[in-house]
Amino acid sequence: MLAAVDPWRFHAHPDTWFVVVLAAFGYWYAVRRVGPRVMGGRATVVTRRQVLCFSAGLLAIELASDWPIHDLAENYLFSAHMLQHMLISLFAPPLLLLGMPAWLIRHILRPRWAAGTVRVLGRPLVAGLMFNTVIAISHAPFWVNATLEHHPLHFWAHLLLFVSALLMWFPVINKLEEFPTLSATGRMVYLFLQSVVPNVPVAFLVMSDGVLYRFYANAPHPIAGLNAINDQQLAGAIMKVGGTFYLWGIITVLFFRWAATQYRSDGNADDRAASAAEGEQMLARRRTRRPEPAAVLAGRTGSAGGARGAGKAPDGQDAMPRVLTWDHVAEELARTPPAEPDGPDG
Repeated sequence: MLAAVDPWRFHAHPDTWFVVVLAAFGYWYAVRRVGPRVMGGRATVVTRRQVLCFSAGLLAIELASDWPIHDLAENYLFSAHMLQHMLISLFAPPLLLLGMPAWLIRHILRPRWAAGTVRVLGRPLVAGLMFNTVIAISHAPFWVNATLEHHPLHFWAHLLLFVSALLMWFPVINKLEEFPTLSATGRMVYLFLQSVVPNVPVAFLVMSDGVLYRFYANAPHPIAGLNAINDQQLAGAIMKVGGTFYLWGIITVLFFRWAATQYRSDGNADDRAASAAEGEQMLARRRTRRPEPAAVLAGRTGSAGGARGAGKAPDGQDAMPRVLTWDHVAEELARTPPAEPDGPDG
């Protein structure tokens, strides 16, 4: 009996290890073998940040699906079950998507059926409704009891939650124009809406006077002071505080990035306007210094008086020709009289 109520006894989960290792190998193969061939050496195949994000996403899947969180969730605590769902739906999917370069997403969605599916199910409205529907169903008592009593169904329930979460996060992270995406403000509004709907099951978890899930009402509770009611309320707090503030934190980061982009755009616009005004002022000063067209024409072509009128402005003053040539010099020498000798010795 004590062994059955020991939540910290290690249990191996080779199926989880297989999935994580297979995903890591597929990513490595794509980056090392497929990427250079697709990119043709024109650009960086993958950045260090993308590798770290993908690795963190795999780590989130491993933590959610392996000992001890998986064992606590399946046998003892609904709060561990809620933490497991948060890792699968809110942490792993965005990290995995951030870790995949654009060329890799295009390569994965190269089949027509895959691209068509994402174009339809990845639209913000469709993806958001589908994800929140899965969230609502996954907290229904009949569904929770059934998945905990039948392990294969639990696996498919987690897979459904993970896929719907991938589609929900896709328009937020995607930057490929051929697939659904959102603007900066659209991302903030979209994520805010995703934080509102899960508050409905939270209210039932926190405010209920009884245990909603038959399985956890009958399960042993080995942690002192944490009975089924407290465990259920703790699960609601994890979903409320962890999920809501996690999404709001992402919204805050997106807002400051958007504000910084707007500030840079406004600053660049001001710089362009100031530069244009300065250019107009320089052109205006040049126009005021430029000779009259008649004077310029007279200085270049001469008049009926020959060379004597070539350098004269309309007011009788000598005007410097715009382009000084040897002909101007010769004309000036021809019309200048020789100097008078100073004396008999000159």
